[in-house]
Amino acid sequence: MSRRTSSPIRSVAVLAAATLAGTALAVPLAAAPAAQAAAAPALGTVDTYTGLKFTVPAGTNDLGQPQTCTIDADLYKPHSASPSARVPAILTTNGFGGSKADQAGLGEAFAKRGYAVLSYTGLGFPNSGCKISLDDPAVDGVAASSLVTFLGGGGSAAYTSSQVGGTTGGPGTLGVDFTVLDNPATHDPRLGMIGGSYGGQIQFATAAVDSRVDTLVPLITWNDLRYSLAPNNTSFTSGVTYAGSVPGTEKLGWTDLFFGVGIADGLQGAAIDPTRNVGCPNFVLEACGAKATLDTLGYPTPTTYQLTDRVSVGHYIDKVRIPTFLIQGENDTLFNLQEAAATYRSLKARGVPVTMAWQSWGHSGGTGSNSGAAPGELDLSGQHIEDTYLGLRIKNWFDHYLKRAAVSTGPTFAYFRDWVGYTGSAAPAYASSSTYPVGTRKALYLSSANELVSSKSAILPGSTSWSNPGGGAAASYTEISGLEGRVPLPSGLTTPFDTPGTFGAWSTPAQSTPLTIVGAPTLDVRFDSPAVALTQSAGPSGQLQVFAKLYDVAPDGTKTLVHKLISPVRVADVTQPVHIELPAIVHRVAAGHRIELVLASTDAAYKNAYAVQPVTVHASPLTPATLSLPVTP
Repeated sequence: MSRRTSSPIRSVAVLAAATLAGTALAVPLAAAPAAQAAAAPALGTVDTYTGLKFTVPAGTNDLGQPQTCTIDADLYKPHSASPSARVPAILTTNGFGGSKADQAGLGEAFAKRGYAVLSYTGLGFPNSGCKISLDDPAVDGVAASSLVTFLGGGGSAAYTSSQVGGTTGGPGTLGVDFTVLDNPATHDPRLGMIGGSYGGQIQFATAAVDSRVDTLVPLITWNDLRYSLAPNNTSFTSGVTYAGSVPGTEKLGWTDLFFGVGIADGLQGAAIDPTRNVGCPNFVLEACGAKATLDTLGYPTPTTYQLTDRVSVGHYIDKVRIPTFLIQGENDTLFNLQEAAATYRSLKARGVPVTMAWQSWGHSGGTGSNSGAAPGELDLSGQHIEDTYLGLRIKNWFDHYLKRAAVSTGPTFAYFRDWVGYTGSAAPAYASSSTYPVGTRKALYLSSANELVSSKSAILPGSTSWSNPGGGAAASYTEISGLEGRVPLPSGLTTPFDTPGTFGAWSTPAQSTPLTIVGAPTLDVRFDSPAVALTQSAGPSGQLQVFAKLYDVAPDGTKTLVHKLISPVRVADVTQPVHIELPAIVHRVAAGHRIELVLASTDAAYKNAYAVQPVTVHASPLTPATLSLPVTP
């Protein structure tokens, strides 16, 4: 039987998730246009074909039987494109809970710039059939492959209406004879993919099963879903994949929200495909099993890994061999910066052309779209692509790899700095580097009296102790996942807090000069917990849980938890040193401010330990606990 914590925080999360069950977490790739720096380029006119219907093979269903799925799509075609004036193609789809409509602005914008764009609704979402398979290459990737064939001139599709040369028409049937073909015999179009979140992972899934895809631009997506939904920021075996014997802890708010949205989509789409609601409602059966396991135990099991590994690029990265422009959000507690960094490193190690940008916005603190983008950062909705930093980089990326234009694809690594002022394009706020990671490491050491000191000789012996309340209760609060900005929250849930006695904290003196952190800090520490040492061999429920985070403390004592990011940790063995990766951030600590490291015993956004776990950290110059910060000038 599931043991669920009953608390005001938990109740708010569940109530808000239920309220938002029909709200998309999709990522429309548009934002408020930047101030125009120059006259808009001359753009072509666009023909649109809406309501295209495809019936495509899509792997197997829950019973292991071959299945076909209905896909709903729209096509945006440059009016001038023809068999004698062919254009490259772009395939795009929605974020979780969205639809093809989310990409309408992108479709029209790139069609005006000489691309044929097919925007489709992913499986399990409105007007497309079958269940949500979490971007499984063997299901979602195979389904998308049929759309690649269509864009390569293979077959035709019926549509419900069209707008061609200013004239409305339809219904009709459309075949594609206007795309650049790299191999006509295999219906191989010159094709790139773009999309955010769920619409980002599908690009990897498609590229893994279809070599005809030429380039990818995935935004704010995951590397390993086991880490995304149940993170453990230690015991990494590769990237952000942690050892199966030391599982992470469930992100309650995010998993509740996703299931609420997915189930609501299934109910709304019942007329399209009634089987979506049979058994596990609108999710493949394994997904319901994984959710039940997480809610009952608080952590994933090997059975859960079978699902998350299958749908995560971190586990099939060797099948992705095409140029990739990774874009990840600094303000994102769902898919954090470490996920993109893990994918970047894996592609780079295999010699795949890859660049990475860390943008201002992600899944958190907004409406689930990029409405939180900084001015001049991204607009793919129409006239102002070239006037925004990322818009221009994405356009140049596609122009380089699909049109074979002699344009730069930009720096290897770039990151947004929210402390840099500018007007117009956000380019001045982006720092660039030819390598990743950047900068150097700065070591700080845990000392007594709750201090962080800059040299081992300054460490004063002492200890800091704390304990969780037990019973799965939360004594610290950081955020309510993607609900912030979506529903009104009680005033007490807008600011992170930690209850005295349930956490340890160490802080630096006030900074004499600004300090810039770019990347993931790390902590090497040893915990002392005799009680946990007696229970940890019994399995994950008996292992120590810790939640690591960094605060920026202003001179007046006001604390800022950068983008409300934290690193949950489950410790395999408290008798051994532990290496913890804290959240990757881009942050300027101003002069006069202090850095505070906090190790909390619980967090309201996660499943917490039921057993009481008293713990102590000792400060010693002989065996120092070390906080390492990635810093840049």
